[in-house]
Amino acid sequence: MHLDTEHPKPERAYREFNLDRPGNIIFVGHHLSTGTQVRCLIRTITLAGAVLEVSPSLEMPSHFFLEILGIHDEIGATVVKREDELVTISFNMLLNPEFLHHVLRLSFET
Repeated sequence: MHLDTEHPKPERAYREFNLDRPGNIIFVGHHLSTGTQVRCLIRTITLAGAVLEVSPSLEMPSHFFLEILGIHDEIGATVVKREDELVTISFNMLLNPEFLHHVLRLSFET
């Protein structure tokens, strides 16, 4: 197989849900300390990751915790791709389907 051969894009493995819910990006410091938090808008979410909207001037860390407002859990995340204000992330572990259902249900209640 040649390296310059274009490969077909893989099928999306996880269902994507529109969320449009505010969240916080929590920077990870020395010895996993947390301190700096920056607001974001979580546009879409799957069991494996999300698409965030952030300020185009924000310098994103490669690894951080994501907090979904209204839920008191922090999710470890890694930046996969950035295009202007849209940042695609993958979660360091798959979300529990019940947790994702709770997040989606919470969005309909508020």
